[in-house]
Formats: sequence, C-alpha cells, structure tokens
Amino acid sequence: MKKCLIIFFFVPLFVFSQTVPKCWFSGSGVAWKGNLYLNDSVKLKFWFSFDKTKTNKQLLYIYNGEERITVNEVLEKNDSILIKMPLYDSEFKCKWQNKQEHRDSISGVWINNARKTKNIINFTANKIQYKTIAKCVDCKKFSGEWQTCFSPRTADSTKAIGIFTYTDCWDFLYGTFLTETGDYRYLCGSTNDSTMELSCFDGTHAFYFSGKLTKDGSIAGKFYSGLHWYETWEAKRNDTFELRNPDSLTFLKPGFEKINFTFKNLDGKQVSLSDEKYKNKVVIIQIMGTWCPNCMDETKYLSYFYEKHKLKGLEIIALAFEKDTSFAKGKSNCERLRKRFDVQYEILLTQKTGKDQARQALPMLNDIISFPTTIYIDKKGKVRKIHTGFNGPGTGKYFDKWAENNKHFIDKLLSE
Repeated sequence: MKKCLIIFFFVPLFVFSQTVPKCWFSGSGVAWKGNLYLNDSVKLKFWFSFDKTKTNKQLLYIYNGEERITVNEVLEKNDSILIKMPLYDSEFKCKWQNKQEHRDSISGVWINNARKTKNIINFTANKIQYKTIAKCVDCKKFSGEWQTCFSPRTADSTKAIGIFTYTDCWDFLYGTFLTETGDYRYLCGSTNDSTMELSCFDGTHAFYFSGKLTKDGSIAGKFYSGLHWYETWEAKRNDTFELRNPDSLTFLKPGFEKINFTFKNLDGKQVSLSDEKYKNKVVIIQIMGTWCPNCMDETKYLSYFYEKHKLKGLEIIALAFEKDTSFAKGKSNCERLRKRFDVQYEILLTQKTGKDQARQALPMLNDIISFPTTIYIDKKGKVRKIHTGFNGPGTGKYFDKWAENNKHFIDKLLSE
C-alpha cells in the first residue's frame, strides 16, 4: 500500500480532550467509523468526525465513549491525508479511496512511532449514517459492575473491576476496567443478547475487548492491545468487589522518612526537593511519562488543582520517565504536555525510562509498579502517603470519590 510521505507539523491550539454527551452523533446524524486491523479476525472499531474552524482549517474529533479528542494536525494534498495525533508520537498516513466529490472511504496505516516493533497497523474508515444502526432488543445484560480477572489461572493474573453501561442512543455500550495500576479510560462499543465488544483509540493505545456470556452468567473474554499484546479475561457480576488499597502498594523502605532527588528541569537547571522553594510547603511528587494516558488524566487534574491551591502553600513536581532518554526528545515531549494542559508546576527530566530505572532513581521506595505513582509530602518533608496508579474520569463515581478524598487530604496537610 502506497503511503503519504508528506511531513507537516504546527503548534496545537486545542485541549487534548473533553467530555461530550453520550448521544454525540445525534445532531448531524453523520459520522465515520474507523477500523484498525489487529489480525485477520479482530477489527478494532472507533468513531470520529470531521469539522472545520472558522478559518476553514480541517479538524478531526475522535470519540471514546464520552471523551472527545481534538486533532488539529490534519493535512490533505490531492488524494493523500496525513493525521498527526495530539500529544502522543503517532500518525495516520492514508489516501481517499474515491473522488473528491464522493469522499466517504479512507485506507492507509496508523504508525505508533513510540514503539520499535509491531507499530504499523492497517486502517480503513467509512462514512456512516445514524439511521443505519439497528436497535438492540435486550442489551442491558452487561450493565453493572463485574469482578474481573485478566490472564486467569496463570502466574501473571491480575484483578480488575469492569464497569459497563448500556445506552439506547446508537445502542452503545460504555465502560472501563479499573485495575490496581490505573484504568483503561473511556471504552465504547456494542452489544447484543450474549456478546459484547469495547474499544478505545487515543493515539498511543489501541485497546480491544470482546466478551461472551456463559451459561452461568459470567463473561469469558479476550483482550488485545495493538499488535503486541493478547490475553484472556473472565468476569462475574459483583458490585461489592474491591481492589487492594492503592495507598498501600508503594511505601518507603524501613529506615527512610523522606524522598531525595535532583534532576534537570526543562531549562536544564538542576532542581532538588531540598531547594528553598519547597521548604515548609506541601509537595506532591508525580512519577509519570508523557506516553502514559493515565498520567495525562492525572496531569490534567493536577494542573487544575495546582492553580486552586498554589497560593495556599502547595507545590507539585513531575518526574518524567520518557521512552527516549535523550534530553532534547524528553524536553520536546514535556513542553508539548505543558502547553496542552497549561502545566504551571515544575517538570523534571530524569533521562531514565521504565519501572526498573525508576526504582533505581528512587531507591528509598519499596517498588514502583505503576505510572503514575503519586507521593504526598507534608511541610516537614515527611512522606505521608503514596498512591499507586490513577483511575480517572472514565471511572465515574470512583474518580469523583478519589478527587473528593484527595482535596480533603491536601487541605488537612495545608492546615497543619
């Protein structure tokens, strides 16, 4: 397949994502369905629409459930179209499959530049009409909360909570999975009497979940992440199941009470937690990476939270563990992040990558099992809490409860 070789970049002008109503297609009744081909039998579907600014600039909106991602780096030349995803280092290189006056079909590839292997996935898209969606007779069987196990009966099994909601607007099934390291964010798909599928495409992850009701009422499912990951999952209905406390998984090793580090900020200046700026302040340390969608959700929240509390004595430091350890690449990624979310707190480049190097960089911690991991430090410099993972706004009431508890905890530390 011939690929478009045009390269075109410019400064993004729009926020990364925003929440939209569940019936987001109902206004125009026209949308596009994209397909990423994970193998010969598995097709990840996601939905998007085209729009234009007042200056006639092409935009594209990608919808994952109630999330809308704005893509403003769209370049068309003749029959070629290049779509550069915001924030994450990935892009679509495609061609229109029919003449300009009848453009209702696209084909090409999605390239995830952050991966070294298995990073090119075939892609097609077609324009669809609202009226073509058939109504489902009994699709609420999957709605509710499900006790879930990924890779069951293996040494690598992990627990999760599946949250699914059926809506009769376009017969969509919305949902996510909460895990002990973060959630799978906004998932959207379809269902019928006995099967379901959910997917998400955000520019860095291509998630596809399928499930089938068994005779005992449980779900037997499969999960694909791009071309590089596959595992099975099982779930049984249980609205009282709980995961382990995320504040109990990472902690200081015996004999330690404080965190110490020194890394460069985006201007190349060495910054340490012991600097005068952070003395007698409540400090949140965010262990993150710009490649991590859960980190992006947390960054969006922390940026807003910092603006509300910085004059009360709160500081935040982000420690970036990027996929590329070069300072120039890390700086570019983090500056893009800072512009997207208007981050006013310090971002430090560790020039290290992965959990193993994060453990080496912060040897006073027993473990780092997730990006993000968030450390809360009081005015005396003592670690008061370490929170593993981040279950964001896609989890609904779970995020709301966490946000309320987080505010109360910070208010308590600020009042001491």
